[in-house]
Amino acid sequence: MSQYIIYFNQQWVGGHSEEWFKGRGPLAKAVVQEMKDAGVYVFAGGLEEDIDKAFSADATSGRLELTDGPFAETKEFLGGLTVVDVADDDAAKLWAGKVAEACGWPQEVRQIG
Repeated sequence: MSQYIIYFNQQWVGGHSEEWFKGRGPLAKAVVQEMKDAGVYVFAGGLEEDIDKAFSADATSGRLELTDGPFAETKEFLGGLTVVDVADDDAAKLWAGKVAEACGWPQEVRQIG
């Protein structure tokens, strides 16, 4: 078994009404429950949408520096993630597809090394 991260950037979500989001919540929860029932679920969660509430830790200078805000100025930032423990790429693709359909926006998948 291998672990894969299924994730999306917040900007991929797009602009939708509150009603639209309310309709997606039960679909996403159902996919998470399906993952749990299948024994592949490791973790899933959305991240704080306000990037200004992020903070960074950087020790590349040889001294730890903690700062408010994101590490780098960027137009895209992580919005949420799911981690699954599955047999192979095909199984990871299957779950990524289910997450994408339930959420209504694209997902990217990478194996955790």
